[in-house]
Amino acid sequence: MAAKENSSRGRHAKKEKKSTSKKKDYPNMKTKNFRVNPQNIKTFKKKPSTTPKKENVADGIRLNKYIANAGICSRREADVYIGAGNATVNGKIITEMGYKVQKDDVVRFDGQLLSIETKRYVLLNKPKNFITTMDDERGRRTVMELVANATKERIYPVGRLDRNTTGLLLFTNDGELAKKLTHPKHSVKKLYHASLDKKLTMKDLQKISQNFVLEGKMVFIDAISYVEGQSKTEVGIEIHSGRNRIVRKIFEHFGYAVVKLDRVIFAGLTKKNLPRGHHRPLTNQELINMKMI
Repeated sequence: MAAKENSSRGRHAKKEKKSTSKKKDYPNMKTKNFRVNPQNIKTFKKKPSTTPKKENVADGIRLNKYIANAGICSRREADVYIGAGNATVNGKIITEMGYKVQKDDVVRFDGQLLSIETKRYVLLNKPKNFITTMDDERGRRTVMELVANATKERIYPVGRLDRNTTGLLLFTNDGELAKKLTHPKHSVKKLYHASLDKKLTMKDLQKISQNFVLEGKMVFIDAISYVEGQSKTEVGIEIHSGRNRIVRKIFEHFGYAVVKLDRVIFAGLTKKNLPRGHHRPLTNQELINMKMI
């Protein structure tokens, strides 16, 4: 009988202990008739996304974004310029904030034509037997084959090098810069290394350096000299004229044939570390220097 009572007390003691433990952990919680007050439940709403929605290209692109994407300034600064009347679309000054530019619109900023296509600048060390053209109806190899994988944007050669002339050739989709580099008034200098069929006499070298008339037009020579340490058939000549085959014609005018012709400097760019037939993008510093011409 005593054992039975002790066993009963033990069971009650365990229950009491368990109950005491609950009250200790949750002193304010009622073990019976426990209910949740709906007013105490907090509701959490999903925060709105802070990621801006992409503009539908078919609906146009905001003018401030167009200007920013063209690399002129930030969107905030573009708003200021737009308000001041610095931007035109199809020849009309636009001051309206939020104005959308359509695909075929012509946008200018301070008179400069803008394009949101990423500007690319690729320098090629051209080998022989490639013509400087986009394509050739006679099936000859063109310089475009050599830069086909340089960039996804469509780029164009700046100026020309004839089929047998090697050396530096710049490609870009920046029409404004290309126009600047090829216009005579900017006097963009080009240095060529010419290999002649015979030694250039000092008398003829001096005649060439003093400017002369060729095909009814004056030819201006910036500098000419023998290549140091080599035969007098090797001549360096610096000009800024963009006339077709002008270097070859200069020497032919004085009775010399150009066997090899290599452009070693163009608009401050050089062939350093650029093997023949290879290309590379311009560095930021090279681009800055060119735009300062």
